[in-house]
Order: sequence, then C-alpha cells, then structure tokens
Amino acid sequence: MTEQQARTTANVVMAAAAIGAAVIILRSPALRRLLLGLVRASAAPLAGYAATTVRDAWTESADASRATPRLR
Repeated sequence: MTEQQARTTANVVMAAAAIGAAVIILRSPALRRLLLGLVRASAAPLAGYAATTVRDAWTESADASRATPRLR
C-alpha cells in the first residue's frame, strides 16, 4: 500500500466515523441537547478570539501600509 492509498483509506474511515457520529447525535434528543449546549458555551470565546484577531490584523496592515513608500 502506498502512502497516498493509506491517506485515502484513512480519510474514508474518518468520514464514515464522522457521519456515523452525526447520525447518532441527531437521533438522540439528549445528545442533541448536549451538543447544542457545548456549541453555545464555545461560541462566545471563539467570537472574542476572532474579533481580537481581526483587530490585530487590521492594526498591523495599517502600520505596514504607512511604513512602505507609495509609488506613483
């Protein structure tokens, strides 16, 4: 088996496992509520991280544009 074949096989197995887990979670009301609670709990920190990252990138791009001379 080549490395590419091994990667393809691993990807197929992982996709099948993910689909199977999604089906089990969606069919079970208790697991569905648990998943939704986890998503809600993790949404706030992720939004804060994303906002901070965008603000830092915006600031750095402004500083970089001032540092480079403009060609006309």
